[in-house]
Amino acid sequence: MRLTIFIAALCAVCAQGQVMISGNEYKVDLTTGTPKFIPGAKPDTLTILNFSSFPPAVSHVEAVSNSVIGPPSNIAITPDESIALVADSIQQDPANPAKYVPATKIRVIDLKANPPAVIQEIESGKQPSGMSISRDGKFALVANRAEGTVSLLGIDGKSVSIKHTLEVCKPEQNVADVAISPDGRMALASVCDGGYLALLHVRGDKVTLDPRKISSCGKPYRVAITPDGVLGVTAGSGQGLPDTDAITVVDLSQDPPRSTDYIPIGAGPESLEISPDGKLIAAVLIGGSNMPKGTPFHEKEGKLVILARRGKTFEVTQVLATGAIPEGVAFSPDGKHIVVGCHPSQKLWAYDVDGETVREAKLRIDLPGMPSSLRIADK
Repeated sequence: MRLTIFIAALCAVCAQGQVMISGNEYKVDLTTGTPKFIPGAKPDTLTILNFSSFPPAVSHVEAVSNSVIGPPSNIAITPDESIALVADSIQQDPANPAKYVPATKIRVIDLKANPPAVIQEIESGKQPSGMSISRDGKFALVANRAEGTVSLLGIDGKSVSIKHTLEVCKPEQNVADVAISPDGRMALASVCDGGYLALLHVRGDKVTLDPRKISSCGKPYRVAITPDGVLGVTAGSGQGLPDTDAITVVDLSQDPPRSTDYIPIGAGPESLEISPDGKLIAAVLIGGSNMPKGTPFHEKEGKLVILARRGKTFEVTQVLATGAIPEGVAFSPDGKHIVVGCHPSQKLWAYDVDGETVREAKLRIDLPGMPSSLRIADK
């Protein structure tokens, strides 16, 4: 498959070690409160941001299928930024063009090629969604949402292959995302409709399921682990608007690991990310911004919530406005900026970070589609 660069040479971007990737789509409408498939939509794209300077240099890549259905972590980048993995979670239902069914592909993109190219397609489980790559770049874990499994993908340079697939839960319990500890020996998987975090152990090319289930507040979705490996965090929605939801904090330093705090943040958390230094969390709330105008819970904007680390927990320090239906959120690799993907407006909103203080940067980055995922490499 040939990919087209619209702005700037991506090889120069990758050389800087400052890469952020946004997955953009056209095929799912979120503005009616329920996701709806758009028949005949344009092909999905990727956007690459180079944060070696600010504002970042921007380039776009055509025809890489991805989706907003699933946590905004269906893209993962190796620590050396040589390849990216992109999960293709859903596809049009052949029997009903207005609906979607699980897809099964993960695509490997060579970020060092000029232009970048899809160099491999991997057949994964049903609806591959949230994924993470180990800090040594040797393997990835992906949550197969419609199958209840997590797959371990071995990474050998630019070659990727599935080594092992583990049943984590029943398909209807919906395993959505997975985060790998810095030492690569443990992982947390969010079992969304099951209402808990699964604890996984990684040894070589095999992943095993711990019998312990870790409690969470609401239905855990995006999950992450601090760079020091001490804390896991996840955010989950409960029964819906307008109830306040919370971040669950898991102390991974205890044996066994356990939930130790719940932090209220507001309604409808979609994603969260931890700063590169582990001192901040940025979480985005959809709230009622995906509800039709005139309905009781409609809100014009989403929210960006900032939490600062306090020992083995975090506290809310700021709540800022952001665009409607915020999906992905990410810190720039140097931790000096936060970017939020606002789905219907087809824009990225940027914020400046100064210690624990975050301010809107008054920068909007136009995208060739609706932002559905947003990631940098874990290093």
